[in-house]
Amino acid sequence: MNKAIPLLVIRFIVLVLFQVLIGNHINFLDTINPYIYILFIIYFPVQNNRMLFLFISFLLGLTVDLFSDSGGIHAAAILTAAYARPVILKFSFGSLYQNHNLKLSTTDLSTKIVYISLVTFIHHLVLFSLETFSVSRTIFVLQKTLFTSIFTILLCIILSIIFSRNTK
Repeated sequence: MNKAIPLLVIRFIVLVLFQVLIGNHINFLDTINPYIYILFIIYFPVQNNRMLFLFISFLLGLTVDLFSDSGGIHAAAILTAAYARPVILKFSFGSLYQNHNLKLSTTDLSTKIVYISLVTFIHHLVLFSLETFSVSRTIFVLQKTLFTSIFTILLCIILSIIFSRNTK
């Protein structure tokens, strides 16, 4: 874990800066924004302290909230996705996760896509539900969640392919 700490700090800073400086300013059709900072919880090591992971996830969301002036919705959304992560890992990877042999760099692309999609969809659903905070606009929330999730998933997969260490 000691060798992973500098990598996690760099990843945290780079993803927050990317989100705040670039991601928040991309706006397709006035509703679709990428939220790339969720890559931090997607690629966070599996065998770590759960409370530390939840705390770091909260700090990540809070940092994005401070720069975005969004009142805590990113912190709530990323914390919800981080809390649901073990269930999503178990659903996506099954016995690999249960035996703690999971390394995202060695898994096949289809299971990685399922995992990224589930984390992204949960994050976006909570984020847009809190952002809209209206039951009468449920269809709008679901539409925004679907389209933004598709865009974010595509960007996350492209970035994970570009920056993967596993070159064949």
